[in-house]
Amino acid sequence: MIVLGLSGALGHDASAALLVDGEIVAAAEEERFLRDKHARNRLPLHAARYCLSESGISATDVDVVAFPYAPVSILGTARWHYARRHWYAPDRALDAIFNGNRRFRRHRSRILSAGPTLGLDWSRTSFVPVLHHLAHASSAYHLSGFGGRTAILGIDGKGEYATTFIGVGEHGRIRRIREFYDPDSLAGVYGAITEYLGFEMLDGEYKVMGMAPYGDAARFDFARLFGCGGENWDGRIRVDNRLVNTVGLRRFKANGRGHYFGPGLVERLGAPRCGDGVDEPYIHYAAAAQRAYEDACLALVDRYLAPVLDETGRLAFAGGGALNVKLNQRILARHDVRELFVQPAAGDSGTALGAATYVANAGGDVVAPMRHVFLGPRYSTAECRQALRGHERLHVAELDDVARQTADLLAAGAPVAWFQGRMEFGPRALGARSILGCPSVRGIADRINAAIKYRERWRPFCPSMTDDIAANVLGSDHPAPYMTIAFDVAEEWRWRIPEVVHVDGTARAQVVTRVANPRYYALLTRLGERTGAPVVLNTSLNRRGEPIACTPRDAVEIFLGSDLRHLVMEDLLVSKDTVGPGSG
Repeated sequence: MIVLGLSGALGHDASAALLVDGEIVAAAEEERFLRDKHARNRLPLHAARYCLSESGISATDVDVVAFPYAPVSILGTARWHYARRHWYAPDRALDAIFNGNRRFRRHRSRILSAGPTLGLDWSRTSFVPVLHHLAHASSAYHLSGFGGRTAILGIDGKGEYATTFIGVGEHGRIRRIREFYDPDSLAGVYGAITEYLGFEMLDGEYKVMGMAPYGDAARFDFARLFGCGGENWDGRIRVDNRLVNTVGLRRFKANGRGHYFGPGLVERLGAPRCGDGVDEPYIHYAAAAQRAYEDACLALVDRYLAPVLDETGRLAFAGGGALNVKLNQRILARHDVRELFVQPAAGDSGTALGAATYVANAGGDVVAPMRHVFLGPRYSTAECRQALRGHERLHVAELDDVARQTADLLAAGAPVAWFQGRMEFGPRALGARSILGCPSVRGIADRINAAIKYRERWRPFCPSMTDDIAANVLGSDHPAPYMTIAFDVAEEWRWRIPEVVHVDGTARAQVVTRVANPRYYALLTRLGERTGAPVVLNTSLNRRGEPIACTPRDAVEIFLGSDLRHLVMEDLLVSKDTVGPGSG
């Protein structure tokens, strides 16, 4: 069966994914083609065309279009819960009761209208909606490769109405144990605090996570904001929506814009943060929010999934809240968790993949485990050379040993833009569209932040390392191919790779295997021969506020618009001067 998943119903992170007989053949986010981060209010037309082109499949051959947004019955709990909790905004409450599927109808209409643009024939292609959180659950469970019973956790801002999904998977089927509904959203509270701390919701949550280790979580108690866990807890999530997850008149307004938190939060904590510094008391707020979020999520696991974990030790996790690597570190540290799979595209872009896997499984296909995330476009050396036309001032050389010669540059202290193979699917650069540095070169992280990424100086960087040393560096042999889990870096390694160790001694690591990415693995190996550590500082190939590079032209524009001196595109070394491999 050929299934095309299309996401974007929530107004952001539109994407497309294509499955053929249960195997992922292509997936990409629309933002990469539009050069517009999160592709707000756009349909995934470019991404869908790419998926079809990559697979060589005609749109008329698609059996099903799977859409991760579905109608919700008035007979269920969700719409009534939303109405009851939003009594102070009667227009929203009444709309949920009497017109609760309005958004679904609008987005279904948009997809059906766009079908002919893609070449879809609705007379032979079915349109199948999948509940948003069920799509998240499927993206984790069906692609985890876990056999037997598996605990499933989905934590997200919200879908149709649901915010949190707790379930179990067995024999390909997903059974819901418990679900919670808007405004009772743990990820929503974290997003509201993200806004209060001066970052953009849906984009800045990882900045809060990066800021948190600079503060003292014990200075403030945010547990009541999240409304989950603690003594005498009844098992519900009930956030304080006078302070966070607010709508309408309860929102704090500044400069003509309403926020996802209320004036009461500002009265308690002070004015919202502005600027790029790591200053007090905001670092302590970040630390307190991170700790409270972790504690609330673990309380849910304890309450609802402990029996499954005691039996099997397997947990599959998705939703935007699953991208919190410090939470995932604590989950993996549990005595009852032996295997943790976090969907690398855990946010809403991954729901295109989740809807497609759910439909494929329901249709009888055996869904193959996710082996890697290199599912986007690829470009030849000739196409890379074509993108350099008109840039005569750049020095271009064809490399005969890409890994060795790039390792020479890195070991000499030069940051290098690295553009290789198929683009990654999901928010992490994992060795296809990256900016690299040698993690033993003092000051290189500050240099990349200030003059290349143009972002806050306190932001941490991640290490990529070969699988043969990972257990020694991270103190764990658990698979970590997607930068979705933080680890405590071993003491003897902290001084060897200081530029990729955060202030709390942790690192969001990627463990690279030769099978998953042979050229990147070869680069790490060569760098290890020069420095004694097959580890590289790895960050995404973009500048602040931009999507990760997709095409060679994107890479060249980022290269020219930053202080980067070297760009390796397939077999080409592009330099802004005539300095070659082996020089700084």
